Amino acid sequence: MQEKSPPPATLVKEEAKEEPVSEGGDVPVVGEAGEGGDGGPVPSGGQGVEVGGTYMVRRADNTWCQAEVIQKRVNDVENQYEYYVHYENFNRRLDEWVLRDRIMASYDGMEAENGHDLGDSDRKITRNQKRKHDEINHVQKTYAEMDPTTAALEKEHEALTKVKYIDRVQIGRFEIDTWYFSPYPEDYGKCPKLWLCEFCLKYMRLEKTYRYHQGECAIRQPAGKEIYRKGTLSIYEVDGKDYKLYCQNLCLLAKLFLDHKTLYFDVEPFIFYILCEVDRYGAHIVGYFSKEKESPDGNNVACILTLPPYQRKGYGKLLIAFSYELSKLEQVTGSPEKPLSDLGKLSYRSYWSWVLLEILRDFRGTLSIKDLSGMTSITQGDIISTLQSLNLVKYWKGQHVICVTPKLIEEHLKSSEYKKPRLTVDIAALKWTPPKKVNKTKKTSISHS
Repeated sequence: MQEKSPPPATLVKEEAKEEPVSEGGDVPVVGEAGEGGDGGPVPSGGQGVEVGGTYMVRRADNTWCQAEVIQKRVNDVENQYEYYVHYENFNRRLDEWVLRDRIMASYDGMEAENGHDLGDSDRKITRNQKRKHDEINHVQKTYAEMDPTTAALEKEHEALTKVKYIDRVQIGRFEIDTWYFSPYPEDYGKCPKLWLCEFCLKYMRLEKTYRYHQGECAIRQPAGKEIYRKGTLSIYEVDGKDYKLYCQNLCLLAKLFLDHKTLYFDVEPFIFYILCEVDRYGAHIVGYFSKEKESPDGNNVACILTLPPYQRKGYGKLLIAFSYELSKLEQVTGSPEKPLSDLGKLSYRSYWSWVLLEILRDFRGTLSIKDLSGMTSITQGDIISTLQSLNLVKYWKGQHVICVTPKLIEEHLKSSEYKKPRLTVDIAALKWTPPKKVNKTKKTSISHS
């Protein structure tokens, strides 16, 4: 997916207009100044490591892995060179900047902690074992495993997003390590850390600017209209046409945690649904999903994200369930826009499995895949693939036939993978009516997770 750069100065100008404190005294962007050309001490750690080379690198958990050096820069705090590395056979969200002391220039004869030679990783495994290993460890497909069109797009995408310069973001009380590149404007996109207002999503380079903004910003909830409130959880509907800057800033934030998300700054064709935890200080953003106002492909989600501090708490499946409740009210079937991220695939497959297993357990009589689709708003294609993964469907005489037994259903439901979600949507708390359909042929995409 090709990354789109922001239109010239669009966000930069709006950011500058709102900046209450001059940032003229800001520290130069790391790595942009001359290397030791300002009369200061020459940075250390620049010997023996070349960009483009492959070395053994010590990860944060103290294990050694083969990694390619993608880029280098000067760490002004340590006055050392640091290197941006990609660990082979690991997802790109684990790419990181490391200092020279974590890179081993030579590893001949060295053994890993498990006793195997680090250079010998070509154990023979079955195709099924490889698939399971790759799924568990979120290993990305190689270019050779992709079709030619996908491989070409992947190469282009990787070239544009190869180096992640923003290491961390401060949003509310959380300092979050980022996962991927995001096309923030140049002055901000090369900062190791950005500060974000958790209510209006304005981004800043300096803590002093952020603290000043906190005292000045009167916003305490997302833009738009609250359409769901259950206990301390709230969901707001935000139209990209009405709140353009807020939605652009949301997309920039989301891209830090989503790899395959093509980011356009034309957010007007989309509606955003923002999930928040509410307390006496305001509505704190937890995650969101977006959807096209008119999707020719029948997608009910363009992009979906739960921020890292709130993951593994049931919020992702709550957002998924909410998207399908909206589809039910619209009386349509829907599917998330592809490709899904590795985490997105797991969440959707788990949600679909639970929904279908619950219906099959309680239903008496004959039930077709079309019936299931009408009851759940899940597309027939997603239902078939899910039932196939559960071994509950067979292809017979030119059509898919559901084959289940009560025992098999119960065995699946006992699995932790398909248990009831911790959070479910209370339809009585949803205050929403479907928009009137407008005939449009134009399509613009900002997807994907």
